Amino acid sequence: MDKPFAITLDVGSSLANKTGAWRTERPVYVDRLPPCNQACPAGEDVQQWLYRAEDGSYEAAWRKIMEDNPFPAVMGRVCYHPCQTECNRGQLDEAVGINAVEAFLGDEAIRSGWTVAVEAPPSGKRVLVVGAGPSGLSAAYHLARLGHAVTVMDAGDAAGGMMRYGIPRYRLPREVLDAEIRRITGMGVEVELGRTVTDLPAAMREGGFDAAFLAVGAHIGRRAYIPAGDTARVLDAVTMLRGMEGEGPPLLGRRVVVYGGGDTAMDAARTARRLGATDAVVVYRRIRERMPAHAFEVEEAVEEGVRMKWLSTIARADGERVIVEKMRLDEAGFPQPTGELEELEADTVVLALGQLPDLSLLRGLPGVEVADDVVKIGEDFATGCPGVFAGGDMVHSERTVTVAVGHGKKAARHIDGYLRGTAYRPAPRHAPATFNVLNTWYYSDAPATVRPRLDLARRTSTFDEVQGALDESTALFEARRCLSCGNCFECDNCYGVCPDNAVIKLGPGERFEIDYDYCKGCGLCAAECPCGAITMTPETG
Repeated sequence: MDKPFAITLDVGSSLANKTGAWRTERPVYVDRLPPCNQACPAGEDVQQWLYRAEDGSYEAAWRKIMEDNPFPAVMGRVCYHPCQTECNRGQLDEAVGINAVEAFLGDEAIRSGWTVAVEAPPSGKRVLVVGAGPSGLSAAYHLARLGHAVTVMDAGDAAGGMMRYGIPRYRLPREVLDAEIRRITGMGVEVELGRTVTDLPAAMREGGFDAAFLAVGAHIGRRAYIPAGDTARVLDAVTMLRGMEGEGPPLLGRRVVVYGGGDTAMDAARTARRLGATDAVVVYRRIRERMPAHAFEVEEAVEEGVRMKWLSTIARADGERVIVEKMRLDEAGFPQPTGELEELEADTVVLALGQLPDLSLLRGLPGVEVADDVVKIGEDFATGCPGVFAGGDMVHSERTVTVAVGHGKKAARHIDGYLRGTAYRPAPRHAPATFNVLNTWYYSDAPATVRPRLDLARRTSTFDEVQGALDESTALFEARRCLSCGNCFECDNCYGVCPDNAVIKLGPGERFEIDYDYCKGCGLCAAECPCGAITMTPETG
C-alpha cells in the first residue's frame, strides 16, 4: 500500500518569494480628524480625552482637556456643544453626550482638588490682559503655562465676565465658576478687579508689560428706538442679568415683555419667571425657525411658561401697555409690517437686541482699526498696534463662551511667539473622518444617557441648576459610546482578519504596522477596520 502523500512547507521559501509583490494596492494606517474635534471652537482633542475616560482614567482625561480649555466644568454646562451636532454616532443612534462627560470630569476635578502646574521656565516677559471673562482668563491661563507673568485687569467686582454677569445661575452655579477661576489664579495669574483701563499705552508702561491682550466683553446692550411714555419701564437684558449679581434682584413686576430672539432673550424671560413674573412674553419679529436662540433654550423656556409671539414687533410702550404690531413674511421670507396691532399688559419691557463691547480703551492707539463695532485683527489675533492683540467679544465672531475660550488659547500662542521673536504656526489638520469611512457593524446599539433635569415646579421658583449631572457609571458608559472616528484604538480587527499574518502588533499604545513583504493587498483589514483608520493606496512603480 502506497504511503500517504505529504507536503512539507519550507518557511524560508515563503520569505524568499515575498508574496507581497503580487499587490496592486497597499493598506496604510492613517489618522483622520474626528468631526467632534473639528467642530470644537475651543480646539479640544475631544476624542483623546474621551478615550482616556473610557477606562476610568478621569484625571488623565481631565488633564487632556486642560491642554486646551481651563473651564471644563463651566463648558460642560454652558457650551452649545457643536461637537455633538457633528458626532458621527448621531447617524447610528444618538450623538455621544460629550458635554455631559466634560461636566462630570470638571466636577470631579473640583471635588478632588486637581491643579495644573506651570512647568515652563519663567520667560521674563509680562503680559497685560484686559478683561476677566472667558477669553481673557483663557489667554492668561495659557500664557502662564508658557512661562509668562500675567496680570488681568477688569472693571467688575468679580472675575468671570459674561460667564458671571450674563449667564444665569440656573445654567451655571457660581461655586463652579469660582472654583475654576481660583485654579487659574493659583497658577500665579494676578487678577486686579475694579480696574478700568482707559489709557492702554500708559497702563503698559506703568506695569512694564511687553504685550497686551484685549478681551473686553460685550456688556453694553443695544438699544432700539421705541416710542415710550414717561411711565413706561424699559431696560436692557444685559443690565437686568447683571443686576442678578448685585445686592438685590431687579424689580420687574408681574408682567414682563422681552423684545428679541437670541439666547439672552431666553435667559431674560426665564429669569423673569423665577423672579415672580406670572406672564413672561418674548416678542420676536421673525418665525421660530429663524430665531437665533438655540432650540433647547427655546424649548426649556416654553416648558417654564414663557409665551412666544412670533412675527411681532413692539410699536410703542405706554405706561403699563405695550403695543405690538404683527408682521408677515414677504416673498423673500423677510418680515414686513401689517398695520395690525395688539395690546399687551406689561410692567417692564426688557430689550434683548444684542450687545456691544466698550471700545473706549482703543482711543489713541496707533494702527488699530474698528469696523462694525468690533476690532479688526489678523489670523494671529494681532491688531495693527505692535504687541497688542484682541479676541472674544471685541472681534468679529460668534459670541459664546466656547469661542471666547478658543480665542484666548490661540491668541496666547501667537503672543508667546511675538514675545520670543518667532511666529506660531498651527499644525496642519488631517482629512475629516466622515461617517462613510466607518464600519458601524462592529458597534452595538447604545442609546445616549439622558441627563436628569430639575422638576418643573422648582425650575420656576428657584435658581437651582436645571441640568443635572451624570454619575460615574453613566459618565463611563457615555464615554464608551465614542466610535473613535478615523483613529486606531487597537481593537485588533486588522490583526485578526489578515490571511497573510502581515499585520504586526507593536505593543499597547503603539498600534500596528504592515509587513509589505507578505501583504497581498486584499483589503480585508481596511474593510473590517471599525473606525476608518486604514486606507487602500494604489501601488506605484
